Amino acid sequence: MGVNTSETLDAASRILERDAVIAETRSAKQAGQTIVLANGCFDVLHAGHIRYLQGARVLGDVLIVAINADDQVKVLKGIGRPILTELDRAELVASIDAVDFVTIFDEPTVEQLLLAIKPHVHAKGTDYTQETVPERDVVRSYGGRVAIVGDPKNHSTSEMLKRFK
Repeated sequence: MGVNTSETLDAASRILERDAVIAETRSAKQAGQTIVLANGCFDVLHAGHIRYLQGARVLGDVLIVAINADDQVKVLKGIGRPILTELDRAELVASIDAVDFVTIFDEPTVEQLLLAIKPHVHAKGTDYTQETVPERDVVRSYGGRVAIVGDPKNHSTSEMLKRFK
């Protein structure tokens, strides 16, 4: 079975630089749409990632996913990571139906992007609580809310890689 080129192009076209994400967000807000931002490394895509993004999607009209740049994944996850490049990870996430746009951020946290787009909702996975989300104060500072979504944290790329060894 061959690759569906139109789907590949569609996924790639949903990967945007920061300025384009800001513009898309501005347009969506003017149209009265609710913006949700989710973020993570998404190094080796697994069921937990899909459930997290599906849970984030139901919170609004437009789901933007911010992916950690390769250098930040190395800092966060250690030697040998990421497994996949930031562009490969972005394309995989962009191909998920629940996702509208993907952007890559190279700062240590997603705070600058949050301040730039001011999403209505910042969605985090169930490995966080309302109190442990690092960006919670930033989100609250502009009137947004934090939501915890997805299934229980039973999936981990790090754990999967240990099993492969």
